[in-house]
Amino acid sequence: MPTALQKIEASIEEQQKRLAQLKAKKQAIEARDKAAEQKEKRAIDTRRKILLGSFVLSRASTISLSSLNIGGAALSDYLTRDDDRALFGFEPLPKSSSSLTNDTPVS
Repeated sequence: MPTALQKIEASIEEQQKRLAQLKAKKQAIEARDKAAEQKEKRAIDTRRKILLGSFVLSRASTISLSSLNIGGAALSDYLTRDDDRALFGFEPLPKSSSSLTNDTPVS
């Protein structure tokens, strides 16, 4: 027959297990909430970009996109990826010779 001290120790162990379960549950809820918040921020950022792009395109309808210049930066200079440039009818950027060769010394 367990003694009173053994019963108390068993109760403490059960409560510690329960506490660990509750802490894990809390951590999972916090992680889910953080992920949802980040998803919402990304959605807002994407929407902002879409609206800004739509606005710029509507204002630029009377001019060529190749001459679009906002704040001193030309769109053709801003776009560096070939597939992005193709969306606007720009030619791919010439490949730089430094990216074609590996000049890293071998030790």
